[in-house]
Amino acid sequence: MQKKILVAEDSPTMRYLIASTIAALGDFTVIEAGNGFEALRILPHEKVDLVITDINMPDINGLELVSFIRQSPNYRTTPLFIISTEGSARDREKGMSLGANAYLVKPFAPEELQSLIRQYLGE
Repeated sequence: MQKKILVAEDSPTMRYLIASTIAALGDFTVIEAGNGFEALRILPHEKVDLVITDINMPDINGLELVSFIRQSPNYRTTPLFIISTEGSARDREKGMSLGANAYLVKPFAPEELQSLIRQYLGE
């Protein structure tokens, strides 16, 4: 069965880039959300194996999304990556302390994201 990856990113171009990077790995289904609120609407209806989020999004930002996801019993241990233009040590520490498993700074190397996906999803 294909593993599902939820990508919460408000930039259509960046969503496409992330989805293409995942598609190059093969056996994954990408579910796209245009913002954190949309991601939270999707999660109760889809069992996802990994969540990738941006920080700067309208409505609910990525850090709030990480917090909400980590409070859900269904997603407490689901791997969660942040990909953001916010690259300061403070931003990274905040994301990781809220429960992110990895933090990539844009622009990121596609190989780095693919390697993390393989590491966390055993592909």
